[in-house]
Amino acid sequence: MKRFLYDILYYIFKGILKVFYTIFFRYEKRGTENIPSSGGVIIASNHLSYLDPPLIGISINKRPLFIAKGSLFSNPAIGWFVRLYSLPVDRDNPKPSTMKEALKALRQGKAVIIFPEGTRSHDGSIREGKKGVGALAALSKAPVVPALIEGTDRALPVGARFFKPAKVRVTFGRPIYYNKEEKNKEIQEKISEEVMDRIRELKEEAAWR
Repeated sequence: MKRFLYDILYYIFKGILKVFYTIFFRYEKRGTENIPSSGGVIIASNHLSYLDPPLIGISINKRPLFIAKGSLFSNPAIGWFVRLYSLPVDRDNPKPSTMKEALKALRQGKAVIIFPEGTRSHDGSIREGKKGVGALAALSKAPVVPALIEGTDRALPVGARFFKPAKVRVTFGRPIYYNKEEKNKEIQEKISEEVMDRIRELKEEAAWR
């Protein structure tokens, strides 16, 4: 019964948010064909605004599980929603249980959505990624789909209290495959660097459109 209610809420929220993003932000998605249709997948994106997680969630056809900072779970406005579809992470002291739950979700065929920078960018630049995305990719062997979000920093800038009219877009790049389980920390860090480089490449390509 709990799973049934969860499914109903998921489709209701997704439908409402898709209408909202389409009307208010002229929402657009590109490259969804790059998301594997079967099996678990890691979606790694740049992070500009609180609007980013729902934007990715409404753009994919897989059940999402977000990796979110722990403080959002106690937020009085959105905490209840975050708890339904996210795993908490302590950026300064990550717990093994978070990784275990993420690996379990990938085995179940879900899309684990992570923002490797760890926090929103204040100037739109793409910074270095935390090692978590590399560790998750290396331990799960799930494909990583890089994603580029544009426009959400104008629609809801860091520190803003109200939405502004702006076009938002998410572009999904070609998946990166890691076919060997790897526990070496240095290799995991290199994977994180490669993922961030792919996101930067998507940004460079977007500048030429």
